[in-house]
Amino acid sequence: LSRKYAVRKLNINDVDIIYDMSYKNEIFYKYHPPFVTKESIIEDMEALPPHKNYEDKYYIGFFENDSLVANMDLILGYPTDEIAFIGLLMTNVLYQNKGVGSNIVEDVCDYLRQLGYKKVRIGVDKENPQSKDFSEKMTAKNDKVRGRASHFIAATDIS
Repeated sequence: LSRKYAVRKLNINDVDIIYDMSYKNEIFYKYHPPFVTKESIIEDMEALPPHKNYEDKYYIGFFENDSLVANMDLILGYPTDEIAFIGLLMTNVLYQNKGVGSNIVEDVCDYLRQLGYKKVRIGVDKENPQSKDFSEKMTAKNDKVRGRASHFIAATDIS
């Protein structure tokens, strides 16, 4: 899933390191309340969209040595079989604005393409300028953006 970082599924034993990375990301929580708690991390780990099961969910971490660089909530085959959905991508504040998130998404898209997926959708808070800029950068080539309430979904064609 990544050419640069070690990647593994995150679990209940990782809640402290996820929290330590997440609570520093004040911009994210300014636009996406409520503020992170250890309980909300567990809820995110367990949350599933309609008609999906845990075999399709990958709550994963990207590590450089022992440092959590980013975490991602990836759902395969959602909302249709040929689409993968990234519901969350949070980059450690120490790694932001350095192309790390973009590189992670590009590597994940490359991997998903090899698995046969045609598109990747990324959930974005359109009120969050940092999130919106990231999405626009990732979808700038020839992708479409569809509005939806206070969020939008950026669909990236990876075929």
